[in-house]
Amino acid sequence: MKVSVIGTGYVGLVTGACLAEMGNDVLCLDVDPNKIRILEEGGIPIHEPGLDAVVARNVKAGRLAFTTDIARSVAHGTLQFIAVGTPPDEDGSADLQYVLAAARNIGRLMSDYKVVVDKSTVPVGTADKVRAAIADELTKRGSDARFAVASNPEFLKEGAAVDDFMRPDRIIVGADDEQAILLMRALYAPFNRNHDKVQVMDVRSAELTKYAANAMLATRISFMNELALLAEKLGADIEQVRQGIGSDPRIGYHFLYAGCGYGGSCFPKDVKALIQTGAQNGQQLKVLQAVEDANDAQKLVLVDKIVRRFGEDLSGKRFAVWGLAFKPNTDDMREATSRVVLAELFRRGATVTAYDPVAMDEARRVFGDEPRLAYADSPMGALAGADALVIVTEWKEFRSPDFDRIKAALKAPVVFDGRNLYEPSLVQASGLDYQAIGRT
Repeated sequence: MKVSVIGTGYVGLVTGACLAEMGNDVLCLDVDPNKIRILEEGGIPIHEPGLDAVVARNVKAGRLAFTTDIARSVAHGTLQFIAVGTPPDEDGSADLQYVLAAARNIGRLMSDYKVVVDKSTVPVGTADKVRAAIADELTKRGSDARFAVASNPEFLKEGAAVDDFMRPDRIIVGADDEQAILLMRALYAPFNRNHDKVQVMDVRSAELTKYAANAMLATRISFMNELALLAEKLGADIEQVRQGIGSDPRIGYHFLYAGCGYGGSCFPKDVKALIQTGAQNGQQLKVLQAVEDANDAQKLVLVDKIVRRFGEDLSGKRFAVWGLAFKPNTDDMREATSRVVLAELFRRGATVTAYDPVAMDEARRVFGDEPRLAYADSPMGALAGADALVIVTEWKEFRSPDFDRIKAALKAPVVFDGRNLYEPSLVQASGLDYQAIGRT
């Protein structure tokens, strides 16, 4: 099938590459010539494990190409996937300017039947706005070309996006046009060899499903984070509590890990957008507001522990920070807890030596020429001259360190673990003061 994907960011590039992997003829459009240049030169503008190999394989096979030519993109695909950014507006609602610009370009240039698929995470009712934008452009031209608008939200985890796309739990298709539904079923047929994973529903339900999924996962995280803070006061161990409630099949183990807050491009933005959608429709989403408030507070928990140990004035103190990305296997620092932690340490006069396996370049972009921030080329290298170790991201290479070496390198034998990577008794046996989240 001929597919055009508008936007070569995280969602668009993964979608285009994986659809090409299944034998489709895919053209990816981006208005940023630098991104297209990187892709055409064999590079990848984002860090996503395994994606580079999929892109290279399909470019070589002639199934995947890249362009900045909007007319070429519109002409190419019967299926037009819109996968552009929807950044939060000032009030927290999703900014649809890029989605609607893409829709208008399609309406302005299309000459035959198109299925326009909203792949970006968009508020309920966006499909109606996309449909109106395309219809308006067709009317201006006096064209009677037919089209349909569908919603096909993504459920990809950064760091595991290729596997999530190739082995989906479910494929949500929101559409009311029979031809569009048939085409979407045909596109996703190769993913249904084991059983049919396509769930067809009305467009608005599909749009809400994406927000509901992310909001539910964020809720589980904030719930466990609040319980972890209570566990500390009660002398209970949140890890044992997690295993106790996770063994209940009605609850399960996923997204029950306590830590120093969630970040990234999805959860914070989508929770805010859903709260704003509720407000616009006269419905106060009290639970989600509490989820957001709890997460904002949780990002300060590590700093609070540091202040209790070293005092409010951290002038002259240097901290080693392990992990800058919002989660492992990505260089994404959007809404990352590390940004809050470092800003608070700097505000109190401290300096930081940081290490992250892949997010150092992104950190340099985010923090610029911050004089109080230095970068190490290894986890142990970050410890030199540090008063304490602060762990913010749960990279695998941090999971089995030499605690004796850590103690020897630090001025003060203390580890602040924002991701509960270690068994407290094991760390303490090395003579380290181990301060995790909700662990006894």
